[in-house]
Amino acid sequence: MAAAALLLPLPALAQTDPDEIVVTGRGLDAPPGEAAYAVVTIERERLIATASNRLEDALRDAAGVAQFRRSDSRSAHPTSQGVTLRGLGGNASSRALVVLDGVPQTDPFGGWVAFPAYLPERLAAIRITRGGGSGYAGPGALAGTIDLISGSPADLGALQLRAAYGSRDSVDATALGSATLGSGFVTIAGQYARGDGFVPVVEGQRGPADRAAPYEQASLALRSVVDIGGGAELQANVSGFTDRRDRGVDFTRVASDGADASIRLVKRGGWGWSALAYLQTRQFASGFASVNDTRTAATATLDQYSVPATGVGGRIEVQPPIGGGVTLRLGSDVRHVSGRTQERYTYVAGAPTRRRVAGGESLTLGGFADASYEAGPLTLNLGGRLDRWTITNGLLVETPLAGGAALTDLGFADRSGTEATGRVGAALKMGTVTFRAAAYRGWRLPTLNELYRPFRVGADATAANAALDPERLTGAEIGLDWRPTPTLTLRATGYWNRLDDAIANVTIAKGPGTFPGVGFVSAAGAYRQRQNLDAVEARGVELDARLGTGPLSFSASYALADSRVRASGAAATLDDLRPAQTAQHQASATLAWMRRDLGGALTARYASPQFEDDQNSRELADALTFDAVAALPLTGSLTAELRAENLADARIEAGISGPGVIERATPRTLWFGLRYRMR
Repeated sequence: MAAAALLLPLPALAQTDPDEIVVTGRGLDAPPGEAAYAVVTIERERLIATASNRLEDALRDAAGVAQFRRSDSRSAHPTSQGVTLRGLGGNASSRALVVLDGVPQTDPFGGWVAFPAYLPERLAAIRITRGGGSGYAGPGALAGTIDLISGSPADLGALQLRAAYGSRDSVDATALGSATLGSGFVTIAGQYARGDGFVPVVEGQRGPADRAAPYEQASLALRSVVDIGGGAELQANVSGFTDRRDRGVDFTRVASDGADASIRLVKRGGWGWSALAYLQTRQFASGFASVNDTRTAATATLDQYSVPATGVGGRIEVQPPIGGGVTLRLGSDVRHVSGRTQERYTYVAGAPTRRRVAGGESLTLGGFADASYEAGPLTLNLGGRLDRWTITNGLLVETPLAGGAALTDLGFADRSGTEATGRVGAALKMGTVTFRAAAYRGWRLPTLNELYRPFRVGADATAANAALDPERLTGAEIGLDWRPTPTLTLRATGYWNRLDDAIANVTIAKGPGTFPGVGFVSAAGAYRQRQNLDAVEARGVELDARLGTGPLSFSASYALADSRVRASGAAATLDDLRPAQTAQHQASATLAWMRRDLGGALTARYASPQFEDDQNSRELADALTFDAVAALPLTGSLTAELRAENLADARIEAGISGPGVIERATPRTLWFGLRYRMR
C-alpha cells in the first residue's frame, strides 16, 4: 500500500504555473562523452512493431546482442536468458548491464533477465552501448550496457488496447494508459500472453514422451512522475510479473514471479543531481526430467521447488555546473543481493530422497566519476569506478529426506575484494563524419547461482564453484559515424576485448560415474564444473545503417565476432576453441513503410553456426528467418494487424543434449489482431 501511494500525484507540492514546468520521467541526461562510444538506439516506433511483441526480439535489431540460447521467453528455460554482446557468450549469466530507469534488471540470484516482465510498448526507447566500463551506469558492463527507458504520456498516448490471436491457440493482449495530472503524469501498462506452445524437440527425434510446451505470462507496471519544485521531480515505479512455462516433457514446469519498486529524485539545471532507491523480489521454481533413449518415458530428476531472491540498492549522483565545455558527474551506488535454491533430488521409484539448500549473499559498493570535455568538433571522455565487493554466508547443505545426518554441510568462507575500472574515449567530428576511439576496463562479480548451485541439463551435470573469481575485461575500439544526408546514418566499429577469468562450464569427465558436487552421471552425459578460464578473446566488427525518408525506412545491423578461449591446466583442451553458444556472424535488416496506421514491415535475421558445448563437439546449424507485420486502419481509432514470426518456418536450433537430441526455437507463428487508440 505504501508503494502504491507513491504513485499518486502530489498536487500540493506542484508549482503554481504548470506551463513553466517540464517533467520528463527520465534520469540525468547522458553526458556528451557518450559520443565517443558505440551507441545504438532502438526507437519506440520499432519497439511497437516487432512480430512477436517481445523485448528480446526487439533487442535483436542490434546485431551482436545475444541471449545464451536462440529461443525466446515463451519456450526457453528462464535460466538460459542471460544477455551479452560482442561474442562474449558461453555463460547463461548476463555479461551486459541491463537497467530500467537506472535500476539493474538481472535476476539477483542467477543473473538472467525475466523478459516477460517488460512490455516493449511501455518503453520510449532502448539505448545500447556496446563495450565495457560503464562507469556512472554501474558495475557489470563487461560487454556493454542496455538502458531501457520508460515512456511518458507523449509516448504512450491516453489509451491503447491491443489484442491478437495466433497459432497454437495463442493470445497476446496489452493495455496502455496515461494521464497528465497537474505538473506530472501517471502511466499504466499491462500484458497477458498465453499459448499451447510447440514441441521443443525437432521432428524425427520426438517420441511419446514429447509434447507441446505451453506458456502463460502476465505483467503490470505503474508509474508516477511529479514535480516537487525547484526543478526537481519525483519518479515512483511499481511493477510485477508472473511467468509459467513448460519444457515439453513431464515434470518440467517452470514458475517465475517478481515484484519491483523504486523511487528516484532527479534535479536538472544548475547543480543537477539524482537519488535512487529500489527493491526487487523474485521467486523461482523449476522441475527437471530425464528422458530415456527411445523417448518413450520421462523420469523426474530434480525439483527446484523454491528459489527466493532479493535485490536492494541505491545510487546518488551530482552534476556540478563547471562550465567551460566540461560536464562532470560524481556519485556512488550500492547493491546487495541474497538468494538460495531449495531442491529435492536423487529420485528412487519416482520419489525424491534428498534435499539441497544452497545460496548466499553479495554486496557491491562503488564510487564513480565521469568527465566530458567539448571543444568545437572534439569531445573527450574520462570515467572511472572503484568498487568494493563482498561475498558472504555461502552454504551448501544436502540431507536425506528420510532423516539422519547431513550428507553435505558446507559453509564457505566469506570473501572480499576491490576492483578499479574505467574508460576513456574521444570523438572528432569532421563535416559529416565523426571518428571515435575508446578503451575501457570492466568487471563482473560471479552470481550466487554460479558460486553455489549445481545443475543438470538432460544427462549433463554441472557442479558449482564457490571459489570463482570475478571476471575482468579489457577492451579497445575504433569507429566512425557517417551521416551524408539528414536521413541516412552509417556506423562502423572495430573492437578487441579480452575477458580474463571468464567463467565457463568446463567438461571434466564423461559418464557413467559418480562425481563431486553432482552425484551420478549416466553414460549419455558429461560432468562439468564452473571454472575461471584464463580468458576469452574477441575481435570483431559492427556495422549499422539507418535510412528514413517520409513513410519509408530501412535499418540494418551486422556483427562479426571472432571469439576464442584461452585456457590451460584442467581446461587446456578448450584452448583456441570458440565459446559455447557464440555465433561468428549475426545480421538483422528491416524494411518498413508506414503512413499513420497503414503500412507494414519485413525483417530478416541471420545467425551463423555456433557450438552448444565448451568442447565444440555439438554444432547448431545456422538460421535465416523472416518476420513480417502489416497494419490496416478500419476507423480513425481501430486498426487491424497481421503479424508473422519465422514466416518461412525455418528450423532454428537452440540446443543439443548429450544423446544428440536437438531442441528448436519458435516455428512459424501467425497472428491476427486489433489495436485501439484513443484519439
